[in-house]
Amino acid sequence: MGMGGSDMYRQQILDHYKNPRNYGELEESTFTHVGENPMCGDTIEIDVKLGDDDEVIEDLAFRGDGCAISQAAASMLSGMLIDKSIEELQEMDRDDMIDALGVDISPMRVKCAVLAEKVAQDGADIYFGEDIDVEKTTVED
Repeated sequence: MGMGGSDMYRQQILDHYKNPRNYGELEESTFTHVGENPMCGDTIEIDVKLGDDDEVIEDLAFRGDGCAISQAAASMLSGMLIDKSIEELQEMDRDDMIDALGVDISPMRVKCAVLAEKVAQDGADIYFGEDIDVEKTTVED
């Protein structure tokens, strides 16, 4: 990616970091889940409100602390997921978040970029009764 495009995406990351979208709490969430990246000190907690059919994400809010990449990724993800199905959330992979960020991410920073996505996916798995043994999501090696 050329430097010009990369600078534009860096500005977008800074904007999402300084002015996060959907930051806060939902009063009536369907499920809430929290996760952390202990290597960087990032934490993300996500509230998801599903529609009456339990299939479409009607609203989403997040809160947390951490590096610009983790917080910007959570902000971007929140906008990407509203009005999407749980199935679409579950089909996402790390490349979706890295592509959304639009900059080259070093291997050490990939965990920062995918934390919010993993927290949302694990929260949905727990809500729908998947047999995963996590109280909170941790992204590690």
